Amino acid sequence: MKRLVAALVVISACGFALVPASGQGAGGSDHLEARVKAFFDARRGDWRDMNVPESDGQLLHDLVVKGGFKRALEIGTSTGRSGIWIALALSKTGGKLTTIDIDPGRHSEAVRNFKDAGVAALIDARLADAHELVPKLDGPFDFVFIDADKEWYTNYVKAVIPKLAVGGCIAAHNVYPGRGRRGGGMTGDYYEYVSGLPFLETTVTQGGVAISCKRREK
Repeated sequence: MKRLVAALVVISACGFALVPASGQGAGGSDHLEARVKAFFDARRGDWRDMNVPESDGQLLHDLVVKGGFKRALEIGTSTGRSGIWIALALSKTGGKLTTIDIDPGRHSEAVRNFKDAGVAALIDARLADAHELVPKLDGPFDFVFIDADKEWYTNYVKAVIPKLAVGGCIAAHNVYPGRGRRGGGMTGDYYEYVSGLPFLETTVTQGGVAISCKRREK
């Protein structure tokens, strides 16, 4: 709950309204939510390959729903847990997710998981090198989740910031301010970069999710 509260404080500070999910209460949305829950329940304890924990997946979902985001990008699919959470949220806002992973095995497993969870129609899953593809994507995006090679985080964010809509947010996993290298990455450097940009409002949850929202002009 503390993670979500911190995230919503940042969203509110960026100056846009928290909107209700447009599909909530509808039969189709309820059915999909039940299907995703059943899928996660059946897979409980099976997630490996650098997937986010359930609490962070719920955080991503709630960020997308509360922000009313529709054009999402994920850098680092792994085997799909975070993508399913994001896609479930996008089913409520009327959006779609583009997700990228370089590993053929993880990509194939993620595609299967998207189908089994019932969210495949909401996801454009690409097998590609994000170093090369992300700078080429047109955008705009209003939500970006970065969970890939940590030493490239700053390069990723530099590539996506020009494509981030005003009011949009970037969430980055495993960011630990002031700790420098952790897990082979340079998330300390990433934090120093995004927190130094005057048009971004950045906070980090206790679990290490950095959330940076692009300010609206006053």
